Amino acid sequence: MGPVIDIRRVHRVFETDAGYAHVLHDISLTVETGEFVAITGPSGSGKSTLMNILGCLDSPSSGTYLLEGLDVARLTDDELAEVRAERIGFVFQSFNLLPRMSVLDNVMVPLAYSGCPHARREKLAVSALTAAGLPVDHFDHRIGELSGGQMQRVAIARALVNDPAIILADEPTGNLDTATGRMVLESFHRLQAAGKTIVLITHDPGIAAEADRIVTIRDGRLHREGSPTGALDDPKGGAR
Repeated sequence: MGPVIDIRRVHRVFETDAGYAHVLHDISLTVETGEFVAITGPSGSGKSTLMNILGCLDSPSSGTYLLEGLDVARLTDDELAEVRAERIGFVFQSFNLLPRMSVLDNVMVPLAYSGCPHARREKLAVSALTAAGLPVDHFDHRIGELSGGQMQRVAIARALVNDPAIILADEPTGNLDTATGRMVLESFHRLQAAGKTIVLITHDPGIAAEADRIVTIRDGRLHREGSPTGALDDPKGGAR
């Protein structure tokens, strides 16, 4: 079985009023099934651009991206939307929850577009919330009644509800205090133990250290032990 993520010699160039901006340079990276990888780097380093490509929200200017062995560049817009909905779970710093809906209803939202019967949606949402570590007595609460850490757990549950191959988390502890952030990280560790693949963006070295492997990006290039390289070494030995 191959890696869940396999990007090969990816470049991303944006056209701006001032000319062309080369944001990602010759990026190659693999992430194995069940691995927890942190992408870290300073603001403007290209990590969000890389995350957008991994999440099929953006396309590379050149290079190849294989998601579970599927060449993303060959997909139509409708097929890409289906991949995002079913194979990738997104967790954002700002939670992106619907405040007037209950916790359970928020988690069921992604399932509403798939034609899943209501009873089945509710069962899956309960399972996802339990996996994210939210107490059962909070399931009927409105979002505004929750703490920041509880809201992030709801966001994690929403990302899980379609049983995605990979969870992409963009600064998921950025708006949380240290203790609350610790609880959210414990949720990610539980999910990894259950077999989920997690890629997390963070600028915090302490958060990055929670992962199995740290990918550092600076000036659009991957780095390892302070040296820029296009392809990161395989953590098990040998180059990818």
